[in-house]
Amino acid sequence: MTVHVGLEKEKLDPDSLRKHVDINGCGSVVSFVGYTRPYYQKKLVKRLEFESWESKLVEVLKELADRAIKEFAIISVCLVHRTGIVKPSEPIVCIHVGSAHREEGFLACSWLISELKKQAPIWKKEVREDGEFWKDGLG
Repeated sequence: MTVHVGLEKEKLDPDSLRKHVDINGCGSVVSFVGYTRPYYQKKLVKRLEFESWESKLVEVLKELADRAIKEFAIISVCLVHRTGIVKPSEPIVCIHVGSAHREEGFLACSWLISELKKQAPIWKKEVREDGEFWKDGLG
């Protein structure tokens, strides 16, 4: 079982992160990449600003990846989130899941992004043409 987690302050490159997935024994790799939308409710988004409790964030990501491996019987997880300023069309979060079968991979990937949004100590401010707005909740 292989786990790679982290945070990136400058740039998130989903394609290069894919190399962290151990495909030995895998029949599939399922990926999720979340991007900054250019509009929110018809308002131009200039950027998102992410703040985090960095040491705790890495700990939470590791716990989620380890739990996904156990609960979904998957082989490998790569889970990385951006901090700092993320402009429209730039990636925010990347999840790659290696699994023997696609069903477990899809379930694990979906569960990981949902739990990350619930548990990760990340706070997001949306800077739009009509002002700055802190988004509710974690993740």
